[in-house]
Amino acid sequence: MQWLFYEQYSHEPNVATPRFWLHERRDHDPALLAHKQELGRYALALMDRHLAARAFFVGERYTVADIALYAYTHVADEGGFDLAPYPAVRAWLARVAAQPRHVPITQRVFA
Repeated sequence: MQWLFYEQYSHEPNVATPRFWLHERRDHDPALLAHKQELGRYALALMDRHLAARAFFVGERYTVADIALYAYTHVADEGGFDLAPYPAVRAWLARVAAQPRHVPITQRVFA
């Protein structure tokens, strides 16, 4: 539950919101965008530190926490985030993408 709350209150507002502003809204405040991106980098850094010694977020197995955090992390570049400084996050993204029935956020599931 800790990681699900983290996704909702620290990750999503600061990683997903810049993506939305840059690709959907476009009338954002540049100073507020920069602030959100700073907070998003902090959120990604915390994730990277946690994943440096783990394969997944909870109990060394793929869980709903990974699914929740993966959603906007794997498209973070669309919000102006460079994932190069987060090697553990990048390795984790590859592990999640390798899971059976993986569906990226950019794939349409319903016709």
